[in-house]
Amino acid sequence: MGALVKLVDAILFLFFLVVAVCAPLFDAQACLPEPLFPRALVDLSAWYAARVGDYLVAEKPLFFVGLVWLELLFLWPLSLLNLYGILAARPWFGTTCLIYGASAATSMVAIMSELTGSGKASDNLLMVYFPFLGLSLLAFLRGLLPCSTKITSTISKKPALARKKRA
Repeated sequence: MGALVKLVDAILFLFFLVVAVCAPLFDAQACLPEPLFPRALVDLSAWYAARVGDYLVAEKPLFFVGLVWLELLFLWPLSLLNLYGILAARPWFGTTCLIYGASAATSMVAIMSELTGSGKASDNLLMVYFPFLGLSLLAFLRGLLPCSTKITSTISKKPALARKKRA
């Protein structure tokens, strides 16, 4: 079980790293003014939208802009915390991973519903978004797993602290 958790953590580390880099550089272009970004990033985003046919990035519907704000204000900081939590083996990593996974999966279900229901999405576009849904669900499931036995056994061996009595 320990090797599987390490593998899942490695996959999630790469996922959180992609989110930590892409959210402020690319996703933020959906809701922030274009002059804030270097021309090369704006051109790359436009190229991506044209190449894959991502009409959400090109047209910026209001629900998508709202989900991007959620990502920038809530999920992006959580992805940074999760990166630190994996690297430092923090005991709260499972909790933040669960929160991230639940929120991101909810957003992805809304996006996937739009993509499949509108009839505008190509197979290429669906292949771009489906991994994010799967990785969000993986983060959610990782949050449900118990902490590593190494961490819990160390905690249980510590002596109990005596309470200070008040006068």
